Amino acid sequence: MHFPDVIGQLETRQHLLDLVDNNRLSHALLLVGKEGSGLLPLAINFGQYVVSMPAEKAAVAAPPPDLFGGGTDLFGEPVAAPEPAPEAHGGIDPLAAQLMHPDLHLSYPVLPKKPGDKPVSTDYISEFREFFKLMPYGSGFDWLQSINAENRQGNITAEECNDIIRKLSLKTFKARYKVLVMWLPEYLGKEGNKLLKLIEEPPVDTLFILATENEADVLPTIISRCQTIRVPPLTEADVEAALISRCNAAPDTARQLAMVCEGNYHEAQQLLQHNEDDFNGLLRDWLNASLLKGAKAFERFDLQNKFVTNVSSLGRERQKQFLRYFLQLVEQSIRLRLIGEEQVHLPPTEKDFALRLNKFSGLGQQKAIAEELEKAIYYIERNANAKMLFHALTLKLRGIVLDKTIFLTQ
Repeated sequence: MHFPDVIGQLETRQHLLDLVDNNRLSHALLLVGKEGSGLLPLAINFGQYVVSMPAEKAAVAAPPPDLFGGGTDLFGEPVAAPEPAPEAHGGIDPLAAQLMHPDLHLSYPVLPKKPGDKPVSTDYISEFREFFKLMPYGSGFDWLQSINAENRQGNITAEECNDIIRKLSLKTFKARYKVLVMWLPEYLGKEGNKLLKLIEEPPVDTLFILATENEADVLPTIISRCQTIRVPPLTEADVEAALISRCNAAPDTARQLAMVCEGNYHEAQQLLQHNEDDFNGLLRDWLNASLLKGAKAFERFDLQNKFVTNVSSLGRERQKQFLRYFLQLVEQSIRLRLIGEEQVHLPPTEKDFALRLNKFSGLGQQKAIAEELEKAIYYIERNANAKMLFHALTLKLRGIVLDKTIFLTQ
């Protein structure tokens, strides 16, 4: 109810709510996770929840009235009893739901609209509201491209830091608390030093929520001042259910994409837009072409050429996902071998393939196949020629399975 845009992440959601209920919330949170895990909707929805809290929420665990006249605030500090607030619609204030609440401030990478500009986030607030409405799981790259970045680099500017300091120095307009949600603080750079004192000694009733996909690039001095909460990748079940409910994906397609996206819902959405090919069917055709022997060996070359032509036309991202799908099935085959069928829950098509893979390859061969697939993904990311790569990979797979050859190249 309080996180309408967030997929899954039930433990993280409950943890955030428990911090509020138990007065254990830091003045500055740093949400850390990978792309597609839901950092942006999680940060924004939690910010919306905080500015929408009814008055009694701000006075939980109330001490005796004669001591303080009220309760403790969100951070455990004693406060006077607040005035009653109107009940929020569906748990979220309507203004907060539209990202228009005066006490909910948003910060994100931007770029100059014209040479000489010193942009701040509010210059793009209309575009950001529309972006979040359409692509809550979009990446920083998607956001910058939506504002016509092209090859320009976005950042969170020194002027933005000054604007944050100014806005947070003001009293609240409507809510009990002021909240700043900063998406991708890794774009701050050295300008972030301007915010250190503000984060360490914030104005009263102020909450910072920072959401980063690259913790290593966030200033260590900012990290040290924040309470870090690590957000895990989404589960396959959550991605599959979201693709079906949010994108109207067919169940088989949703299951297949959930297996290969590694908990990245943004990547799963992108794959769904270009899902003309059946990974499982393509993979079976490939192995059939690669492993033919005996009298039918002459047919192998035609089938291999057909496969390579087909897979080369998919584009780099789809090629990577196809190889990741194969890699996932190899890993599931190993699990089936080691812990048994009863302990591995797979869709029927994928389970059948994994069992067949165990019949014609041993553990050492499967490990070698996995290594070659990982190398191929690495080379595709570096713009290797797709036809040459898949021809070579076909020969290696044949050598590993039929000739029990292990390739020692780096």
